[in-house]
Amino acid sequence: MQQGFTEKRREKRLRYSWPVWFAENFDGVLAQGQMIEIFSGGAEFTCRADRELWQGEHITARFSVPRYGINDSFDMENYVRHGRICRVDHISPNVRRIALEFSEPLPFEPAQDDQAQESQAASQPVSV
Repeated sequence: MQQGFTEKRREKRLRYSWPVWFAENFDGVLAQGQMIEIFSGGAEFTCRADRELWQGEHITARFSVPRYGINDSFDMENYVRHGRICRVDHISPNVRRIALEFSEPLPFEPAQDDQAQESQAASQPVSV
């Protein structure tokens, strides 16, 4: 671990792998990616490098986010968000990692939902 490193993130990210669809607008051809992590204000996903994406470009993304319930249950909620690409990492000649900042945040914090589920499970009595 680096000394002097200060976490600047204001919200924990939920890491999960699920398809994400994106395009400049949904009237055009959609491209598919794979979600890496999400928080209420944005997401990171990987995609093929066959289409050039650049920092500052505006795209629309369609994706699902798990909402956790009791007893390890969860439902996937679907969202469409417009946003601005704030980072493009060239992972390999064929893969890019995209960081997208949403123009409108999600109505909840996905990692908080996950933490609440873990906390609830930890507080449940264990029967022997």
